[in-house]
Amino acid sequence: MLEIRWHSRAGQGAVTGAKGLADVVSTTGKHVQAFAFYGSAKRGAAMTAYNRVDDHEILNHEKYMNPDFVFVIDPALVYTTDVTINDKPETVYIITTHMSTDELVASQPKLDGKKVYTVDCIKIAQETIGRAIPNTPMLGAFMKISGMYDIEFFKDSMKRILAKLPPKIVDANMDAIQRAYDEVK
Repeated sequence: MLEIRWHSRAGQGAVTGAKGLADVVSTTGKHVQAFAFYGSAKRGAAMTAYNRVDDHEILNHEKYMNPDFVFVIDPALVYTTDVTINDKPETVYIITTHMSTDELVASQPKLDGKKVYTVDCIKIAQETIGRAIPNTPMLGAFMKISGMYDIEFFKDSMKRILAKLPPKIVDANMDAIQRAYDEVK
């Protein structure tokens, strides 16, 4: 089973991102979960969202997991939350930051020795979508790092999911996904 934990602040789109990923995965015949845990449940509060993906029915509904991937879409959470909790040696981290991977790891010793990728999803979202909602760029970076799906298949699936939004916003999200896919290091 593939397990993903998102670290975010309420209002940054982690729940929507987790649900969007689940929607794409569900069209491929896999079983999937997407759920969230809110602390104080107000905008700006730290929160986590989760995905599970498996070829078989998923009976585990606990929020506790040993994630294969950890997405951090608010860079400050690297310092204020233990994003490494319950990880395993092969856990992969994709972290939104303006810093290089080496600079980030040097600034947060808990990440030393871990597989860490960085991309500035907030900047990408602001420049493409016009708002600091870094969820779709994070998914673009995830597609690159994981190789889970071909980027064109993923973007086509996301277009379907976002179809209720104005075409201009859908196109902006596609640009954000592609940029993060291209820029993640």
